[in-house]
Amino acid sequence: MIPESLRNSLRATGLGTLMKGAGLLTRFIPIPQPTLLVGPGSSARLGQAIAGFGHRKILIVTDSIISKLGLLNDLTDALKAGGAQFVVFDEITPDAPIPLIQKGIDFYNEQDCDAIVAFGGGSSMDASKAIAVAVSNPKPLNQLAGYLKGLRAPVKIYAVPTTAGTGSEVTVAAVISDPVNHKKLVIVDPRMVPKMAALDPSLMTGLPPHITAATGIDALTHAIEAFVGNWTTPYSDGMALSAVSLIFENLRIAYTDGKNLAAREKMSLASTYAGFAFTRANVGYVHAIAHQFGGLYHTPHGLANAIMLPFVLKYSHPAIVDRLALLAVAAKVGTPDESGEVLAQKFLDAVDQLNQDLGIPTCLDALKESDIPALAKAACWEAHTGYPVPRYMSQEECENLIRKALPKVAAPAAKSKKSARTR
Repeated sequence: MIPESLRNSLRATGLGTLMKGAGLLTRFIPIPQPTLLVGPGSSARLGQAIAGFGHRKILIVTDSIISKLGLLNDLTDALKAGGAQFVVFDEITPDAPIPLIQKGIDFYNEQDCDAIVAFGGGSSMDASKAIAVAVSNPKPLNQLAGYLKGLRAPVKIYAVPTTAGTGSEVTVAAVISDPVNHKKLVIVDPRMVPKMAALDPSLMTGLPPHITAATGIDALTHAIEAFVGNWTTPYSDGMALSAVSLIFENLRIAYTDGKNLAAREKMSLASTYAGFAFTRANVGYVHAIAHQFGGLYHTPHGLANAIMLPFVLKYSHPAIVDRLALLAVAAKVGTPDESGEVLAQKFLDAVDQLNQDLGIPTCLDALKESDIPALAKAACWEAHTGYPVPRYMSQEECENLIRKALPKVAAPAAKSKKSARTR
């Protein structure tokens, strides 16, 4: 239940109306689903399909590392074989900032393109969506942030994710970075969903273990927050539970044996299923806080989610025992004959253990005590105006939660002894 004081505040500021509108959009508006091509070589099959669609010229949006590693080759070879014209914009950086996205928009227009292939991780996906919306609706990107701010439909997008985490290949949102105000902006439009997507595990076999870990927990966070929030549907529940099951079965394998194609493919599917789930049911405080970490400290989104997920789940625990119990069964860390409270605790423990096994830190080194009030205020605003959180927290509670992620300080006594020895 929302505390009466918070409910009154929401009424007074009109945020309750905004929240209701967001819920209606994400749960009931028709959301297109891309045609999925799955398995090794699917990026080439996507290239073959796109080449037959008769586009004038295609803009491939990616980053320089992917370009240098040759991961584009299967796609571009197929486009060439099919006679399709394309150009590559490979300047995307993590947290794609507005000036860089504007550069991509200008390049798209200069090259007279009429479609986009998003190729890479979450930043490439989000940048591609932002470019697609802005090309059709020429106005400052910060004016496109929010729900359905573009009058005209975005240009067509196709997607090739190279990480198993964001699920952006099937979602209605794009998160971009405003470096001037140190904020993340979210553009939401169902028409941004890619028309087709290739889930090609062969593109993911070279991912470093720490990226595999962070992106995998990002997908897990999507699934969990979609499942425990207040906008669930039978469809989102099914997708979320499937994603959780696949992640617990395959993430450790992908982390320790990066070339395992079967595990990589199942993680790709898990990420996509989680994307389907949170597109309908949305997310919660983990994301609200992670977005603030990303905006202020440029913390990779998956890592920020991974650090905060255990803390938020433990706070929400009293309100979501039954849901946590179902997640425990899906993750195969408990059995249906056990009590809900036992299963809930088993799932919380399993998330802690998974993070530990994947080398996820328990704190954020960049976090400063002096930043916490502003971070908490922004996180609460984001959550209370857009996310169906299962248990509301006050600003003070949010501050205390974020404080748990402060870096651990070495004991002063130990430090002085070491200094004495080095003199």
